[in-house]
This record gives sequence, structure tokens and C-alpha cells, in this order.
Amino acid sequence: MGDNINIGKVLDREGFKYNFTSSTATTSDTSAQDGVIKEQDRLLPIANVGRIMKQTLPPNAKISKEAKETMQECVSEFISFVTGEASDKCHKEKRKTVNGDDICWALATLGFDDYAEPLKRYLHKYRELEGERANQNKGNSYENNIANI
Repeated sequence: MGDNINIGKVLDREGFKYNFTSSTATTSDTSAQDGVIKEQDRLLPIANVGRIMKQTLPPNAKISKEAKETMQECVSEFISFVTGEASDKCHKEKRKTVNGDDICWALATLGFDDYAEPLKRYLHKYRELEGERANQNKGNSYENNIANI
């Protein structure tokens, strides 16, 4: 990334074509129509990556641009790796939507059990809270409808 050795290069990887063009390059629009994913579209925003990295460091610590770019590549690749595994499972089951359970399954299948279990607990808690919110909104909506009659 930092040395731009891949600028203008198209790589075909795991069924996706990655187009390594800089954001200032003037090329024809090669988007999802051509099956090419621009580098800026496959990577998490570097500002977000840097912000997450800073949260775990002492307040006076500095992070080099190279470190942020390296982490950006790593986390983006990790997300693609896990999501690809979950997507394959959904494809085999003839489903089009990847859900949280599929991501947990993929993490466990790929050997990331230390992440899969806490994520399962988080997902369970999240669904409980979402259910409670939905029930509260139904109650509020019902009360508002009664009041308007």
C-alpha cells in the first residue's frame, strides 16, 4: 500500500477481482459491473482503523501511517476471509442472507473459537435487547393509536 507497487494491477482472488488503482487515478469506471472491486471499496476506512488502534494505546502514543495501513489490510482481509466462509455456507444451504450465526459458525470453523464464543454471547444479548425494544415500540404504538381514537 504505502509503496504503491500494485497501482494499476488487477488481481483475481477468491472469485473477486481487486483493482489496485489510486483514488486519484483516472481510469474508466471499473465497478461491480465488471466484477472489479476498487481497493478503497475493499478496505475499511483508515481513519476508523486508526481510531480503534488508538483506543488500546496510551494517550501519548503515536501510530505510524505504515502501521495503520498494515492493520487496515489485515483487518479487511480477516473480515473478507470470515465472511467468505460464512457466505459459502449460506450458498450451500441455498440462502442469500448471511446472518450473525453464520459469522459465528465461520469463526469457529476457521479455528477462531476464542472469538466465536464471545460473539455468540454478544449476538444472543443483542437479539434479546432488540426483541425488548420491538415489544416496547409495539406497546407505545398501540397506546398512541388508542389515544388518537
